[in-house]
Amino acid sequence: MSTGESSVAGRSQNGARQSEAPSTKERITVNLTGKGAAALADLVGRTGDSKTDVINRALILYDYFESIMGEGGAVFVREAGAAETERVRFL
Repeated sequence: MSTGESSVAGRSQNGARQSEAPSTKERITVNLTGKGAAALADLVGRTGDSKTDVINRALILYDYFESIMGEGGAVFVREAGAAETERVRFL
């Protein structure tokens, strides 16, 4: 793992809770905002992943970040070329 990466007990490398992952697939319908739809299209274009894969990864990351913050931790990012890190907050 590189600097800044961490592993959380009970989670796989992609952040999914290993013991809590459902064994079956679930089909849902989602109404995206314009901003959400644009972000999804952008990610599909940049990654080549399917919409389903992008949404699954986003939910896994959101769950991971919320669990870190819910336990009193914090999530930080540093943009390319920047010296300072910024704390991530979900509104």
